[in-house]
Amino acid sequence: MGSVNTLAAQRRKARHFALQGLYQWSMTQANLAEIEAEFRVDNDFSHVDGDYYRALLTGVVERAEALDHSFAPLLDRPLDELDPVERALLRLGAFELQERIDVPYRVVINEAVALAKKFGATDSFRYINGVLDRLAREYRQVEITAEA
Repeated sequence: MGSVNTLAAQRRKARHFALQGLYQWSMTQANLAEIEAEFRVDNDFSHVDGDYYRALLTGVVERAEALDHSFAPLLDRPLDELDPVERALLRLGAFELQERIDVPYRVVINEAVALAKKFGATDSFRYINGVLDRLAREYRQVEITAEA
């Protein structure tokens, strides 16, 4: 059981750094390889799932426009009015819901909410939770139904 908890902790840290890297990319449009290298040099990655970090960072950037389109209809405001942290978190959560079916949808939402509490505006975690919950109903309906 310890290895599952270890992997969860390593992925939590990977999401933490991926969110920061995505935020930096969205603000600067810097080269993704440079952002990834910078984070690996500036931070202790010994307890980070580095492969997961890379998969999140590159996957979200490669699919940013499609991810935006997947959650845009669920927003209460235009996409360009989203806080940059919220937008990065929604992209990250949408990517995991769509592409990482090995990660339970509840974990995806809980991790995004925890990151929103840490990095987002005061109540952004509620917003993130609501949007990702609705998105999960679209992409993870089989998983949700199986739980019921």
